[in-house]
Formats: sequence, structure tokens, C-alpha cells
Amino acid sequence: MRAVPITVTALAAALLLTACSGDDSGDAQGSDDGTGKAADTACAAADLSPEVTANAAPAAGDSGNVTVTLTNKGAECVLDGFPAVGLVAGSRTAAVANDPAAEARKITLAEQGTTSFTITYVRGESGAKSLAVKTVRYGLPGAEETTDFAWSYGDVALTDEGEGDAPDASVSAFQQAGD
Repeated sequence: MRAVPITVTALAAALLLTACSGDDSGDAQGSDDGTGKAADTACAAADLSPEVTANAAPAAGDSGNVTVTLTNKGAECVLDGFPAVGLVAGSRTAAVANDPAAEARKITLAEQGTTSFTITYVRGESGAKSLAVKTVRYGLPGAEETTDFAWSYGDVALTDEGEGDAPDASVSAFQQAGD
């Protein structure tokens, strides 16, 4: 059996005690990363520049996709969860359900980094079983402010699921290139 010098054992014990100092001064939003800014800071809408692209549904009954790509203009931040999306038609705002096949992930978005989410919808015929959407309103996880963009991709079909009619649409989790 090989003997371990006492100086190495003493050094390891000293490092262990230093690491376990019991300092609980970190805030609930994350610990200080040495720059004076809390780590894991939630992204703010004002720091994310949106770009909207669409593969619109051509006719009633067809599916379409609207992708919102967000570029971070600010410091590194975190998105943890799904975007909250509402379809606005006149005085009605209908919530879009999260894609049941998607799992939310915690994404760290570097400065100038990009992420995206996709709204998948079924185009409806104009009338009672459709929502004449004019605006999309989305919010980021943990943020109170929302961002709007114009919707020009036709009416969205309604379903009879649950209480009242809901839009036949879903929103994906945030994605990054390579996902």
C-alpha cells in the first residue's frame, strides 16, 4: 500500500473546509457570478429582438407554423419554461396550449445568442368555429411584460375541448440551433 503524504491530505481538508464556509448570502434568483450580476437572470423582453417567419396554412383545415426567433441584445440570461402565447381577436384573447409532446428546458442565452419557439395552428374557415386572429401576444417565463406582433395567416380553427372553445394551436418549447 502506498502512503499519502500528510501535506496533501491537510491541503485537501483545508480546501474542503473553505468550500463549506456556510455563507448563505446568495440571493434567490441565483448566485453572484463574480461580475456583480446574479447568475441565472431571467431574460427580459426588452433585451430580446424578435423576428417572425411563417409557413402559413394555405386553406381551412391545413396546418401552419409561425416561428418567432429571439436574438439576445443584452447580457447573458435564462429562459426556463414555455412562452405564454395568446391569440388576440377583437376583445378576446385565447391562450395557446403548450405542445404536449415538448418538454420545457432551461436555456442559457448568451449575448447575441438566439432561440426560437413555434406556434403550430390549424387554419379555420371564417365564421363561428374560427378565431379571426389579428395579433399574437407572447410573454417570457417569469416576466410580466408581453410583446405583440401582427397575425396575417388567416383565421384559427376552434376546438370543443374543455370548457368553451379553444384555438386549435400549440406552442413549442424554446429551441436553440442544433436542438
